[in-house]
Amino acid sequence: MAADVAVTDLPLTEVLSGTLPGRLEKELGLRTVGELLDHTPRRWVERGELTPIAALPWDSEVTVVAVVESVSTRQMRSRGGFIVDVTVADPSVAGVPGASLSMAFFNGHDARRRLAPGVTAMFQGKTTEYRGRITLNNPDFALLDDDVAPGEVDVRPVPIYRSTGKLPSWTVRSALQRVLETVDLDRIPEVLTPEIRAMTAADLDLDAPLPGTAQAYRDLHAPDDVADTGPARTALALREALVVQAALAWRRSRERAVPAVPRPPRAGGLRESLDARLPFTLTAGQRRVGEELAAELARERPMSRLLQGDVGAGKTLVALRAMLQVVDAGGQAALVAPTEVLAAQHHRALLRLMGPLADDGARGLGGVGTLGLDDGREGPHTGVVLVTGSQRVAARREALLALASGEAGIAVGTHALLSDTVGFAELALAVVDEQHRFGVDQREALRRANPGTHLLVMSATPIPRSVAMTVFGDLDLTVLEGLPSGRQPVTTHVARMAHGPRVIGRVWELIAEHVAAGHQAFVVCPRIDPDDADPGHANVTEMAPRLEALPALAAARPGGARIGVVHGRMDQAEQDTAMQAFARGETDVLVATTVVEVGVDVPNATVMAVLDADDFGLSTLHQLRGRVGRGPGASVCLLATRLPDGHASLRRLEVLEQTQDGLRIAQEDLAHRGVGDVLGAQQSGLASGLRHVDVIADAPLIGLAADAVARIMAAGEGLSAHPALAAEVTRWEGEHLIAADYLEKG
Repeated sequence: MAADVAVTDLPLTEVLSGTLPGRLEKELGLRTVGELLDHTPRRWVERGELTPIAALPWDSEVTVVAVVESVSTRQMRSRGGFIVDVTVADPSVAGVPGASLSMAFFNGHDARRRLAPGVTAMFQGKTTEYRGRITLNNPDFALLDDDVAPGEVDVRPVPIYRSTGKLPSWTVRSALQRVLETVDLDRIPEVLTPEIRAMTAADLDLDAPLPGTAQAYRDLHAPDDVADTGPARTALALREALVVQAALAWRRSRERAVPAVPRPPRAGGLRESLDARLPFTLTAGQRRVGEELAAELARERPMSRLLQGDVGAGKTLVALRAMLQVVDAGGQAALVAPTEVLAAQHHRALLRLMGPLADDGARGLGGVGTLGLDDGREGPHTGVVLVTGSQRVAARREALLALASGEAGIAVGTHALLSDTVGFAELALAVVDEQHRFGVDQREALRRANPGTHLLVMSATPIPRSVAMTVFGDLDLTVLEGLPSGRQPVTTHVARMAHGPRVIGRVWELIAEHVAAGHQAFVVCPRIDPDDADPGHANVTEMAPRLEALPALAAARPGGARIGVVHGRMDQAEQDTAMQAFARGETDVLVATTVVEVGVDVPNATVMAVLDADDFGLSTLHQLRGRVGRGPGASVCLLATRLPDGHASLRRLEVLEQTQDGLRIAQEDLAHRGVGDVLGAQQSGLASGLRHVDVIADAPLIGLAADAVARIMAAGEGLSAHPALAAEVTRWEGEHLIAADYLEKG
């Protein structure tokens, strides 16, 4: 065992023999001692505790602990060989329907030899149906007493691990037992100091201090009592939270050490001119956040801030005012969106807000430093260019030239806008419309590629504090509260199509009533084209002509309701044409996919129907709902679903009926889908990689870890006074190292 290799970094090939290391890597992706130790048991079975067979799910991989009730052998009729029929049960509920389970072993020599009535064993396989009853065919099995020495009685709980059909739980257990026996776990750097463990026990009202890391791993994988596993899991979760919080704090301190060019507000510049031309008054929240951002941009250290606000809170306007402040001060700003569709929508939104203050290339570009005051035009103005991969070569070349020369003060594009292929004269501020897809590693890559640049990440989904600390811990948090004047609450109803055809008929009637009253409607589908696997699923291609043929919509206005279509497979020009026609009132009903989720501002749109709404996450539905209610008219959102009464997913949709509180909606979404699903693949690179921390359930632990790290950093010596924690942070940073082209992959 190499002395300079951390215990947890040891390859399993150095600890385990034979084919087992290769199987663990292939089936579970486990390559090192640390990864195997962090493979937490799903549950622990007490000796004598049996599986509730009646509760087994259908068509699922299961691990069953049961007593063998009978074993019999019969010959196969169609070919040579034999079948061993085994019935297992929980004797304590004998005679109750569903308390027993039949299994069939084809040519099961091992089953015939080792299984006998009265034996307790674990069986693993996939449940199937046979003659209306659940069964297992050819399951793997292990006798619970196989690992007990003759004459001994083992009363310790048995850990059950996440496994696969080719790698049963007891094989994983065997590998872990070998690691516990041969590896010196006490060499693992101890991050949990006695003070931290005692403080945590006091704050969480525990009976005793938490175990150290080595003992926690032992208690997790080979507990003497199931009660030992709780403190063990808590200790490992706290350790992980400490390392993550320390790594993010170190990133914050490292970023603050890089100097930035101060960009103070300028009297008579673009920002003041924008405020003067707005047809409404800024909300108190927008003014407060604007002052906070303005002060940070005027400092000599780069801003790193998360701007969190609910749907419709006015984040785009707040960000635009910050961008214009840096342009006023001679810098440039980039607004980054996750997709080209959203980038184009943001570009249109900025041009609409700025009016004559913006040049988009068609009217000629104003200068950044001079603000165009000497080019014959009245008042300040600057270039606002769009840079996307699908642009025509000439348009892209012109936009890039304007950025490189400094003629354009603001650029809008995807993450590729911040890559080495795009040159800015003086990039001062990067605003990222996070949309759950711009992760902590991408932010680090952005900072490394653009040292000293101010960073503002906008999140449209309110996020619980524990999630924000863990996933956005490298950023300071600002919450934009309140809604702009004129925004109306949106009444939401779940349209249960299982109650009969009258339900969806009423949806179309309601849309027709709004169109007849001079308003407009969105109809959102989860798919663009029909799906052969589910022909009943709503899709844009079939829905548009269907709506045109509906009598209610045909009678809604002279000549019938005008139906428009927009989806992500249309080219940019087609999407722009469809969106602009809807915004100008030339289209009554826009049939769309989620390309309308953000950036569409049509005050005259007062009704939205989301078809097969259960296909979407709650946060997405909340975003979609925010497209209506933007004008003075009463607005409604109809969530159509084919789910039957009693289906678990109906509960999620009912949350939207009951509240417009984005934080509660986000919490429900996180609880149902998990952080990784909600925040997206890039964003969840950190969150989904956490092995012990549950960012929702472990909110108190995350807070304790953040407080402990804050005290360490405030002491003035940083992590140098805590070498074990520093070593683990270095390892964590190594695991999250970013390739140079990471941003381009966004």
